[in-house]
Amino acid sequence: MNTQSNTVPGSVVGSQGIEVAPMSATRPLYWSVRRELWENHSIYTAPLIAAAVYLIAYAISLIWLPTNMREVWMPHTMREMARLKPTDSLIGLAMPYAHAAMLIGFAAFLVGIFYSLDALHGERRDRSILFWKSLPVSDRTTVLSKASIPLVVLPLFVFAVIVIVQQMMRLLSIAVLVLNGGAAAALWTRLPLSEMELVTLYGTIALTLWHAPLYCWLLLVSGWARRAAFLWAVLPWVAIAVLENVAFHTSYLGSLLRDRMFGFGAAAFDLKDKNGVPVDTHFIPLAQLAPGRFLSSPSLWLGLLFAAACLAAAVRLRRYQEPI
Repeated sequence: MNTQSNTVPGSVVGSQGIEVAPMSATRPLYWSVRRELWENHSIYTAPLIAAAVYLIAYAISLIWLPTNMREVWMPHTMREMARLKPTDSLIGLAMPYAHAAMLIGFAAFLVGIFYSLDALHGERRDRSILFWKSLPVSDRTTVLSKASIPLVVLPLFVFAVIVIVQQMMRLLSIAVLVLNGGAAAALWTRLPLSEMELVTLYGTIALTLWHAPLYCWLLLVSGWARRAAFLWAVLPWVAIAVLENVAFHTSYLGSLLRDRMFGFGAAAFDLKDKNGVPVDTHFIPLAQLAPGRFLSSPSLWLGLLFAAACLAAAVRLRRYQEPI
């Protein structure tokens, strides 16, 4: 009896002359990212839940609550807002939209933190690392796919959710205002929502780049720590900062960590107008964006170098790691 030998990609299958196309270099990365999305539903459910909660609360504030409670979301009634200065009325209109973006963005930040802490630790804890290492997927591809979640996938998804939520808020508001009079609806058209979305996109990209060393550090610790990954990620920095303060009476490390967490706004935006007046962060005009200063910031590039070093170390570490 004739038998057919096993074939490999790129070889001729049997006597049919069928050639199997070789797999592209990016295909394993694509499926690795898909695997992360399949296994970690919180990547998209948490921002969606935050968006749904805020949208429901906003709809209730427009439709059911009395006028005096409605002013929690809209600082002035439409009639009062019509008498305000253009800048003040614009900030009042933009405030609920900015709060929606902040809430969804904060939920995504928490998801990114906890995902990065568990990304490499979880597969060692449940021993699934043995199965994934048996597949023809390199450690570099695996680590890059996990890093792409907080650095690429989550920011893009969150921006899309913010845009959809803000558009739905606008439609709800227009419907309510039309029922209360055409003048109020005409006033609402003054809100430059497309400009706000461009600022949100720029801010999302800038914040992701600024927080890249944070996510990559957590990935590295996730691949190294046998247990209590959060403590191993945080306590060394706290201990060094306390030692510096006690021994040298300085707080350089503390200032550096605080700037890495919260300092992206000062680097990415001009938070004062041309007259030196602070800009209300609920509405930042396009003129206040400072991409040139942000991209030339030494803190940004030093942070990205640190992030690259953490990823390289995580790839090397995973080659020799065994289940916990």
